[in-house]
Formats: sequence, structure tokens, C-alpha cells
Amino acid sequence: MPAPSEALRALPSLDALLRDPAAVALLARHARPAVVEALRAALAAGRAACADGSAPAPAPAAVVAAAAARLAALAAPALRPVVNASGVILHTNLGRAPLADAAVAALLAVAAQPCSLEIELVSGGRGARDAAVAAQLVALTGAEAATVVNNNAAAVLLALNTLAEGREVVVSRGELVEIGGAFRIPDVCAKSLAVLREVGTTNRTHQRDYEQAIGARTGVLLKVHPSNYRIAGFTAAVELDALAALGRAHGVPVLEDLGSGALVDLAQWGLPREPLVAERVRLGADLVTFSADKLLGGPQAGIVVGRAALIDRLRQNPLARALRCDKLTLAALEATLALYLSAPDLRAALPTLRLLTRPLAELETAGAIAVALLERALGADYAIALVDSEAAVGSGAQPTATLPSKAIAVTHPHLAPLAIAARFRASQPPIIGRVHQERFLLDLRCVAQPSDLLPKWRGSPDP
Repeated sequence: MPAPSEALRALPSLDALLRDPAAVALLARHARPAVVEALRAALAAGRAACADGSAPAPAPAAVVAAAAARLAALAAPALRPVVNASGVILHTNLGRAPLADAAVAALLAVAAQPCSLEIELVSGGRGARDAAVAAQLVALTGAEAATVVNNNAAAVLLALNTLAEGREVVVSRGELVEIGGAFRIPDVCAKSLAVLREVGTTNRTHQRDYEQAIGARTGVLLKVHPSNYRIAGFTAAVELDALAALGRAHGVPVLEDLGSGALVDLAQWGLPREPLVAERVRLGADLVTFSADKLLGGPQAGIVVGRAALIDRLRQNPLARALRCDKLTLAALEATLALYLSAPDLRAALPTLRLLTRPLAELETAGAIAVALLERALGADYAIALVDSEAAVGSGAQPTATLPSKAIAVTHPHLAPLAIAARFRASQPPIIGRVHQERFLLDLRCVAQPSDLLPKWRGSPDP
């Protein structure tokens, strides 16, 4: 092997590399600055290897090939479709609710061309960008008015800042929740520039606790639905109607963070019942916030419904512009809400509801087909079996409820479950399962077709 100095002198120059036919081909497919940067990075890697004497100088073809691989990696999308075989229906890491066909069509219709986002077509004047979805939400919830921001955390932030900046937010200690991503009610309260006033205890809060806390500095009474946990045993909480009456008596608005945002009673399909937004409005909440991409089954958005005077104040807050939704979100949300208003069979039209209510017999049939397909595809070294499973709603919705499901268990005498999981993630598209009780499982509840579970590897199946 040549000395490091000799290897360094043998490295090709950047100018010479740019004249290489393979590099000229790269320049035809990529912007010149990107090609130059990739070649420089490849040269730097070769220089580092030469400098410590661990390798000879790479040939020009090898440097260009390394640059080409770097450009391909940069051009490959990080956001890719995956097969959700995790058994979690509203999986936050996988994008939560899948959109209905109508929502996808509406999104595509406005994506590549101008649209009537903020123009009132009759008068020609400027309009409110969320006017259409606001009207739908009023019809669905019975609220006086509504507005939309980019997620429920933003909705809570906007409401607290509007109603209680520099003032106190009174909330039960039992409702100081933390959801995924370390989002905590105390933290969002602090960012809203409101002052948190905790009342009661973790397991028991009474009306007198709120009454004793209300004073001249009280800006809002906050109630938080414990969507991602449950406290059982010796407990007490103040119901919304009683809290709303207390707020009216003292002239203090009541805000409820409802989280999951169910618009229809899930019990009609045999699922655990969730509090409905319309019910919370009728019980007297002045504002209710909830997510659009959980049980509602739409795109990521945060919805606020309630009293018109308070919604107007939220819209006038400068934060509303920073937190607003774009045309794609609004188009998908409008189409999703339209299904609630007019679809003859909501379960058939809304993917989230369809996945939540898939019959077990349908999963068993799909599982039998998937077992046969995987046995042929993976070979005799793998053991494939259809097993009972439990699916979860996910995203903090119905945390104590599980849905009976079916899964494909994949085992191998020489591969650990985590290694099998990695191989399936290396498929194109990636297949996302879960490891449970020392087995790799592919839950069928969110899998459209049994053939979707067949891994498709480029070259070696090793990740």
C-alpha cells in the first residue's frame, strides 16, 4: 500500500472529476452545485481514508460513484408510504388517520392550481379561509361559531393566550396531562403567557376547589379530557355542566380540551363511548378544542368551537395567523366533514371508522391468505402462524380499550424478533409490525390486502 502522502497525491482533482463522463451524466440529472458538493464530500472521505494509511487513493470512477450514491440518498423522499401492521390504528408515528377518498380528491384538486382560499366569490372581496369548515362544524356540533388551526395543541395555546394572557388558568391537578412528544398542559399554559392555578388533588377535585380559586385574576376555567389515561378507585371530578354553571356565575369562560374529538357516538358500532363534541357544547362549555386527525378521521388540524364572541377574539389574536392551516389541510378537512353531514354510510366512507369496526371474521379470512403467501415467499426457515391479537386505537384515544384482532406471527430459529422486524422495515414499501412476547407480529386490522404483507427487498433482505 502506498504511503499516505503518495495516496493523497494520487487523488483526482475536482475539475478532473467534473470532466469524467459519469460526472457529466450526473450534471445532466442534478443541479451543478449539488453535484459539486457531492463530489467534494466523496473526495473528503477518500482523503480521510488516505491520510491514516488505511486505504489507497480511490479511483475517479469510485469517487463519482460515491457522489452519485450521496445524491440519490438526498433525492430519496424521507416521507414514504408504509404498511401499518403495528396494530395501532391512529399511529402518531405513521401519520394518524388515513384520509377518505373524498378528502384525498379534494386535496389534489386545490394542490396544483389557484383556489378560492380567501376570496368571497359573490362579492369578490376577501373572505375567511376557514369559513366553509366553520359552517360545517357549527352544523355538526350546535356551537355558535368555529375556527381551525394546525393542531389541537395550537388550539389550546391560542385559546389560553386569548382568554388568559397574564391571568390565571384554573385546572384540576388530575387533568394536568402529558401526551406524546412530551406535550404537557403546564408547558403550553406557560407558553400562552397565562399563569397556571392548580386545584384539588391528583385523584379528587371538588367544585369548592374551583370556587375558592376564582378571583379577580381568573381568566379561564380549563377542563382537560383524560384521553390517554384513566384514574380509577377513590376519585372525584367536577362534571362539565357544573363547571360551566360555576363559570357563568362568576363571569369566567370555561374551556375544554376534548382531545380526540368524536363527532358521532362510537357505541353504535360496539366501540367504547367517547364524549361527543356536540354534547360538550350543550353542557355549557364556552369553547371546546379537539383534533381533526384522531377519531374524527381527517387531516392534522386543531378545531375550536363555541361562543361566537370568543371565537371572534381567537381569530383576532395575531397568533391565529401563525397557527393557521394551509389550503391542503382545509380542503381535506372540508371533504371529511362533508361525509359526516351527508354520507349515507359513514362507516364505509371514513377509513378510520372502517378500520375500527372491521369484523374479526374478515381479518381471519385475510390472515389465512397472508399465511400462505408468506410461507411461499419466506421459505421453510421461517415459521408463520395466524394468532389472536389485540389492536389499539392509538394517539391517546380510548387508552384502556383494545380491539380483538388477528396477526401473523413470524419467527425464525436463528433470527431474533427485532432482526425480523428490521428486515420487514427494509422492504419497499416498509412493513411496520411489532414485537410482542418474543414474536414478531403483523397485525391485520389496518392492512388493506394480504399481499401487502409480502416483503419486497432490493437485493439482499438484510437491512
